[in-house]
Amino acid sequence: MKVIATLLTALVAIEHFGILVLEMFYWNHPLGQKIFAMTPEMSAATALLAMNQGLYNGFLAAGLFWGLLSGRRDVKIFFLLCVVAAGIFAGLTVKTSILLTQALPAFIALICVFLVPQTRKGIKNMDYQP
Repeated sequence: MKVIATLLTALVAIEHFGILVLEMFYWNHPLGQKIFAMTPEMSAATALLAMNQGLYNGFLAAGLFWGLLSGRRDVKIFFLLCVVAAGIFAGLTVKTSILLTQALPAFIALICVFLVPQTRKGIKNMDYQP
């Protein structure tokens, strides 16, 4: 289960890094216009807003990568919850397919992270020995 949780969390992180790239660098480009179904005029008018959104997606990806690299379960849980919340909000306010493409994968990864048995780390012997 640990491998599945790690892979799913990594996929969510990669997805949000990809969203960063699309929103920050390809929004006002034919590729971005095609992916987001926009006219050149619409993409030009909203490019700065998209860059801001892309930056936020980058923070989500960075947090998930931090959790993966550090092995910290609490960090993974926090950032997966952030992705789920953002995905639900965007799915309800922007486009319902975001519920399936962003919120659902993060929710599944979150469940898998919760199912991984937690190991207790810390001081095994509390006796002080100078």
